[in-house]
Amino acid sequence: MANQHENLRERTLNNENLAGPEVNRGGVGGNHANLMDRTHNNENLTAPTPDLSAPLEKDFSNGSKTSGHLPPFDVNSQAGAYSNGYHQHLDASHDSETALRKIQTAGSISITPELFEKLYLSPQTRVHGDLRRTVGNPTPLALLGFLLSLMPLSMDLMGWRGAGGNGAAGTGTYYFFGGLLMILGSLGEFLIGNTFPFVVFGSFGAFWLGWAATLQPFYNAYGAYSTTDNPADGLATVGFRSSYAFFFLAMALLCFIYLICSLRTNMCFFMIFFSLVMTFCLLAGSFWEANNGNVALSGRLQKAGGAFGFVTTLFGWWIFIAIMLASLDFPFEIPVGDLSGFIKGATERKSKESV
Repeated sequence: MANQHENLRERTLNNENLAGPEVNRGGVGGNHANLMDRTHNNENLTAPTPDLSAPLEKDFSNGSKTSGHLPPFDVNSQAGAYSNGYHQHLDASHDSETALRKIQTAGSISITPELFEKLYLSPQTRVHGDLRRTVGNPTPLALLGFLLSLMPLSMDLMGWRGAGGNGAAGTGTYYFFGGLLMILGSLGEFLIGNTFPFVVFGSFGAFWLGWAATLQPFYNAYGAYSTTDNPADGLATVGFRSSYAFFFLAMALLCFIYLICSLRTNMCFFMIFFSLVMTFCLLAGSFWEANNGNVALSGRLQKAGGAFGFVTTLFGWWIFIAIMLASLDFPFEIPVGDLSGFIKGATERKSKESV
C-alpha cells in the first residue's frame, strides 16, 4: 500500500500540473490503474467535478463523524492527509476528485502549492523524464510579460493623462516583455507538455512582436501607405486602417476560440478571453469608423477597447497573484473560480458510460 502511494506521489508531485487526472470511476484494475492512459490527452484542462450526489456537510468532528463516505485521513494513510477534526491538510498525493470533495466538506483546509496548481490552473499531460519537478513554472513569466505590455497600452488607448499615439512609446516594452517573455513562457509550457497555455502564450507573444514591428518605421508597415515624404502619414490612410482592422478581427476570432476552451479552466481565464474578444472587436470598429469619417465615434470605440483591455489586466493580475502565492506556499490562497464542472470532460463521459 505504501509503495502504491509513493508511485502516486511520483506521478502527481510536480510544479506545473494545474489540473489533475480523473479517478477510476469504474473501479477497474485497482484504484489507480491506467491512470496515465486516461490523462495523456490535453482535453483535461482542470480537475473533474466531484460526484455531488451524496449530501455535503462540514466536518467539525475529531474524526468520529465525517460527511458522505470519506473517512478521516491521517498523515500515514494511503491518501497522505491528516485531520484534526475542523482543519484538514491536503497535498499533491490526492487525486483531484477526492481533494475537491474534501475542500467542500472540511471546516477549514490548507493545501500545498502543487495541489493548488493541479486543481485550478493547468492541464495534466504525459511527460517523459522529470522536467516538471526540475524546472520552474513558466506560466507567471508569460503572464507578467502580457500584463506589463497590455496595461500601459490600455491606459494609452483610453487617453489617460494625455497619452496617445496607439502606444508607440511602449514599443520596446512590447518587444522585450510582451514578445520575449511570452515566447519564453510558451517554450517552457511546450517542454513540460502543456498544449493549451503553450499555444496561448505563443500566439500572444507573436502578437506583441507584430504590434511592435508595426509601430517601428524600419518595417514600413504604415509607410508603405503614405502618399507623401512623411511615412507617418500612412497611419491616417484608409488602406492602412482597414487592413490593420482585419488583423484585430482575426485576433478576436482567436480569442473567441480560447474563450470556449477556457470553459474547462476557471473564471479568471474565461473573463480574460471574454474581455479580449471585446477589446479587439472595438479596436477594429474604431479603425473602420475613422475611415467612414466618424471621428467622434471612432474615438469612443477606441476608449471602450482600452477599457476592456484594462479589465483584462485586472483578471490577469488576480491569477498572477494566485500562482505566485501558491508557488511560495503562503498560508492562504485566493479563489480563481473553478469551471471544470461546467462542461464534462470526454474522459469523464466515457468512464460513466463504461460503468
